[in-house]
Amino acid sequence: MRNIKLLIEYKGTNYHGWQRQKNGNTLQGIIEDKLSEITREAVKLVGASRTDAGVHAFGQVASFRTDSHLDTPIFRRALNALLPDDIRILDAEDANEDFHPRFSAISKSYFYIINNADVSSAFIYRYSWRAPYLLDLEIMKKAGAILQGRHDFSAFRGAGCGAKNTMREIISLDIDMLNRIDFMTTGFTGRFIKIRIEANAFLRHMVRNIVGTLVEIGRGKMTSDSMLKAFELKDRRLMGITAPANGLFLEEVRY
Repeated sequence: MRNIKLLIEYKGTNYHGWQRQKNGNTLQGIIEDKLSEITREAVKLVGASRTDAGVHAFGQVASFRTDSHLDTPIFRRALNALLPDDIRILDAEDANEDFHPRFSAISKSYFYIINNADVSSAFIYRYSWRAPYLLDLEIMKKAGAILQGRHDFSAFRGAGCGAKNTMREIISLDIDMLNRIDFMTTGFTGRFIKIRIEANAFLRHMVRNIVGTLVEIGRGKMTSDSMLKAFELKDRRLMGITAPANGLFLEEVRY
């Protein structure tokens, strides 16, 4: 039986997240259904990241097992012909028998876009969190530096997280101010904050909770000391709000 690896890009706006649900339009469910049409088999698709409803992806990785003899480029073309336009299969290839999208990953990176301008673009609002507050970027960077390394991130996990081990290692956390985001043949000018986080793994809502906390610190509503205390007490209630899903992008999964 073959193990086929897919590289997937999607706009998450219209979907109830990655994981198949009994009621709800999900990315896993749609792609599985189309694969079943192509292979005439009951296909189980395994994803590297269970992105939340509304979260987007440039580099989601998934795999499925099949007895089909179709060439991998045919899988890519056939899927793209059947899938909605906001889901694209960028690549398909045969993987090793023991490859697993989640357990074989060395690290994952996400980035989050904050629109820090007074006026939000009519186009970019679906892909960013409009937070028109006065934010101290240097204080946010200092707080972000505290998060780097290996810690117990219990205070940053969302309700319903089933992870038994809450230790995670943040490899890098970068916060940058962008004056322009290019789009099509034009671009958006303003104040955009990009927060990029790479870690060996993430807990549920971990990135969004980190972003929400960093914004609260940037506003002066919280201090970096609050974060250190949360690490010690492992209490989600001590941290900031959960940032909206629409500003979050799964950037890359490394193997």
